[in-house]
Amino acid sequence: MMYIEENDISYRRLTDVAPQDILDHMTDPKAAEHMPLLKTIWNLSTVRHFVAAKEARWTDDGIGHVGIYHKGKYIGWGGFQKEGSDWDFGMVLKTETRGIGPRICKTALKAAHAAGISAVTFLLPHSRKSTGALKRLGAEELKPVEYDGAQFRKFRVKTD
Repeated sequence: MMYIEENDISYRRLTDVAPQDILDHMTDPKAAEHMPLLKTIWNLSTVRHFVAAKEARWTDDGIGHVGIYHKGKYIGWGGFQKEGSDWDFGMVLKTETRGIGPRICKTALKAAHAAGISAVTFLLPHSRKSTGALKRLGAEELKPVEYDGAQFRKFRVKTD
C-alpha cells in the first residue's frame, strides 16, 4: 500500500474495514452536515457498492481510498481519485476526530509524491469555513467548482 503510516495513524484497504464501521460512520447525522453529495440512504448493500467503487480506483489508477485508523480504531476513510486531469484527495473523518485531519493530509501528500503525483486538489463544501490547515500546507485556492449539483471550494497543494 502506498499510504505512509505515521506513529499512531495507519491505513487499511476499504475491503479490510468492517462494513458496519463504514455504515455507522456514513449514517451519522453529524457526518452528513459537511457532505452535500451524501444523497443515498446507506445500508450494508450501499457499503458493499461504495467499497467496490473505491477499490476500482486502485485497479484503474494504482492508488485509491483507504480506511483510516488512529491508535487502532477506525476514524474514517479517504483517498485519491482522478478527477479529469487532477488528482483529488478526499477525506471523511468521524466528527470526534476531525482535528487529526492535517496530519493525515501530510501523510497523504507524502504518498502522492512517492506515487509521482506532483499536485493534489481538495474540494471543501461551503459548510467548511476554516481553511487554515490547507493554507498551512501551502494550498492555493482555485475557482469554485460544481460537482454533482453541489458547490465546492477547490484548492491545490504541491506535493514536493
